[in-house]
Amino acid sequence: MLVLPARTGGTVLYAYLAAAALGLFAIGVVREPRRVSNGVWLGLACLFVLLWLLVRATESPWLDRVLGLVFLVVALVVAMILPLALIVNGAVMWRREGHRLANSLSLLAGLGIAATAVLLFVTGPSTNPWLNAPVGSFVFVVAYAGFVFGCFLLYSLLYGRLRRRRGFSAIIVLGAGLDSAKVPPLLESRLSLAIRLYRREEGRPLVVVSGGQGPGETTSEAAAMREHLLLRGIPAERIVVEDRATTTEENLRFSTELLDERTRHGYLAAVTNNYHVFRTAVTARRLGLRLDVAGAPTALYFLPSAFLREFAALLVHYRRTNIAAAAVLALVPWAMVVG
Repeated sequence: MLVLPARTGGTVLYAYLAAAALGLFAIGVVREPRRVSNGVWLGLACLFVLLWLLVRATESPWLDRVLGLVFLVVALVVAMILPLALIVNGAVMWRREGHRLANSLSLLAGLGIAATAVLLFVTGPSTNPWLNAPVGSFVFVVAYAGFVFGCFLLYSLLYGRLRRRRGFSAIIVLGAGLDSAKVPPLLESRLSLAIRLYRREEGRPLVVVSGGQGPGETTSEAAAMREHLLLRGIPAERIVVEDRATTTEENLRFSTELLDERTRHGYLAAVTNNYHVFRTAVTARRLGLRLDVAGAPTALYFLPSAFLREFAALLVHYRRTNIAAAAVLALVPWAMVVG
């Protein structure tokens, strides 16, 4: 029997694990691209590839130098540039979009990363296990959150570029808030994309405008969207108004209920912004809807907080799994101390 050296065995092991994770990712995308687990498999594949490179670096001086430089750059970016950029973005969001918690997520994330970097710098290497244990628990939980966010972000960007089908019987436009009674740029981008999809389809699908009336709004989002579409040449008989929804799930559920009442519909399209595409698709799968999601472009300054908000919403939805995983990881350093 051939016994592989430890380094070679590690290289082969991580290569096999990376290939297995990548294979499960490919199978998941083909079977059902709207699963969160697809992003996890993709993230694990990237992680195993990184571990494979680290093992290979012990046998290759040039690779060791390259990886060392890459890790140094990444460490500087994560510890200094990223938190500063997020804090600045949070201030911009606070000024432009209003003083709401949802607009403060990039600011809070930047402060959190900066606090973690300061904590690691202050504590540093220590021989005191009772200091290392709580710091280790904190770092493990933060690392888990970072890994899961990376999986979500990577697959969200990839999912947004998957090929879209044609032949929709209806297009659902998800509401996004109004400026009093005026359609703001974010919502206008969704409506512009819906108009392009409508004009592309030969059968001229129905367009469902979905959204209720929120605080500070003088009319419902659906009513304002209807007027916007009428001014741009969409016939009134092709527009369906759904003016009760206040969440993404209600947007989809109430809209499909209206369509069920009107006619037997086929495949549907939902239009939102690019950052919101994946969570909308996940929600549609959970509701059992045959629905594709298209994403309109979003202002760059809005994206950090928007992706963080989407990530937080998915964390809450899968809270039991995430709490259990974080709890297990937090116990690992304590188990090492006790052991």
